[in-house]
Amino acid sequence: MKRNAYIAAALLFAGFTACNNEPAFKVQGEVTDAADKMLYLEQTGLDGIVALDSVELGSDGAFSFAAARPEAPDFYRLRIDNKVINFSVDSTETVEVKADYKNFATEYNIQGSENNQKIKELVLLQTDLQERVNRMAQSGIPVGIAQDSLTRMVDAYKDEVKRNYIFVAPNKPYAYFALFQVLNGYMIFDPLNNKEDVKCFAAVATSMNNLYPHADRSRNLYNMVIKGMKNTRAPQVKPLDIPADKIQEASIIDIPLMDIKGTVRHLTDLKGKVVLIDFTAYGSAESGARNLLLREIYDKYASQGLEIYQVSLDTDEHFWKTAADNLPWICVRDPQGPYSTYVRLYGVTQLPTAFLVGRNNELNMRIGPKTDLEEAIKKLL
Repeated sequence: MKRNAYIAAALLFAGFTACNNEPAFKVQGEVTDAADKMLYLEQTGLDGIVALDSVELGSDGAFSFAAARPEAPDFYRLRIDNKVINFSVDSTETVEVKADYKNFATEYNIQGSENNQKIKELVLLQTDLQERVNRMAQSGIPVGIAQDSLTRMVDAYKDEVKRNYIFVAPNKPYAYFALFQVLNGYMIFDPLNNKEDVKCFAAVATSMNNLYPHADRSRNLYNMVIKGMKNTRAPQVKPLDIPADKIQEASIIDIPLMDIKGTVRHLTDLKGKVVLIDFTAYGSAESGARNLLLREIYDKYASQGLEIYQVSLDTDEHFWKTAADNLPWICVRDPQGPYSTYVRLYGVTQLPTAFLVGRNNELNMRIGPKTDLEEAIKKLL
């Protein structure tokens, strides 16, 4: 019996030694004012967050983690409650982190590589953008004016990130990190529907494919670029004949598309209501804030006869269904995406684009960037 116990112990020790001899990276440091809090080390994988290790912090807040070295640059995070510090690892480096619990996600100090300093800069830039968007959403200014300001704000942000973090060093992990930042839960850079954003993804994909051709992230990024290039390729314009049955009462062109429950919804069935037709893409950076503004108006005027008929041009059906699930108005999707027949019929050249329809199915106006949407709706009600 003793002999078996000795053998088992020896095998266990041998396995432990072998594991310890594998190349690994370390993450260590301290978190102040976090006694008895659980600190987690997690990997940010392509399929989601993977927990790697955890520790309950003591009074001094000291911690130390070790994990297997990634085959190609990969992304990880330290988490306490819902507060997160993102960082990258590409070898067997030691990452030093010092933070305070209260401002854990923004005022931390990280040492170990240029990449992690740049990732922190990107996090702070995105945090500032999100705060400005939140303030705008709560300001009560007209939707048209807010939308115009939001578009300029996001475009300025993207220009800065392109110039200082993506095109300057597309081979760096922080350039990859920049591509996947989000605003209101949606990606700021749109790899599937925005031609200029596809160029950003292509620059990083090319560099990663040269350096790490067999890495999962390289292949995934390459596939996204190919799909984005197909989506944004300018289609051959053909003369368009509008079928007579598409036109109702010489006023609006019907849009019969399926909602998230699979029911075909006709725009012309909404006769008797004031309708806001909204062509959009939920995957765009502006979508989240725009829908917050639309919801304020909808909640205020739906009881008086307002309806929103929102046409999604998102190419990912599952993403659209998830994003539209909690919206109170009619949400339909055109599977043709940017090549939608209705985009051409209504002369939509950019997203979002909206129109107002009166109670008798008459097309009243196209919403411009400076339109006071609420006032325009009140006049039709």
